[in-house]
Amino acid sequence: MGLIQPGTPAPAFRLIDEEGEKVTNESLLGQTAVLVFYPFAFSPVCTDQFQVYEEVLDEFTAQGAKLYGVSCDAMWSQKAFKEQLGVTIPQLSDFEPKGEASRAFGAYFEPGGFSNRALVIIDPEGTVQWSYEADNPGELPGANLIFDGLAAKA
Repeated sequence: MGLIQPGTPAPAFRLIDEEGEKVTNESLLGQTAVLVFYPFAFSPVCTDQFQVYEEVLDEFTAQGAKLYGVSCDAMWSQKAFKEQLGVTIPQLSDFEPKGEASRAFGAYFEPGGFSNRALVIIDPEGTVQWSYEADNPGELPGANLIFDGLAAKA
């Protein structure tokens, strides 16, 4: 299965943020949500990725988009990752059942047992507007890709 394609309804999912609060596909309705799937908190590329996105977060917000990091890390790891980086982007845990949401979106990297680096934009009605999967987990998708995705229509 490949990454979820534009025009597809977002699959049902239930994740928890770094504070332990539930986040579901229903709770994202009414906003443009950018799901940033990434392999591991504290890995070098993931650290760089979130620092880059944080630098232009106001520009994403100005376009009506809210970013969410999604990894298979436990909530506590994500909380420490967010605090150490000093970023404000909410982090969503796909820890248990491991990778369930990542699999539903087609972003799970089975050989490694983690989320691949992927971007999925969900429109306010709950439909995938745009999606992108990196060629490998070591590739850092630049912020420009998200801006391109926000400009795209499914």
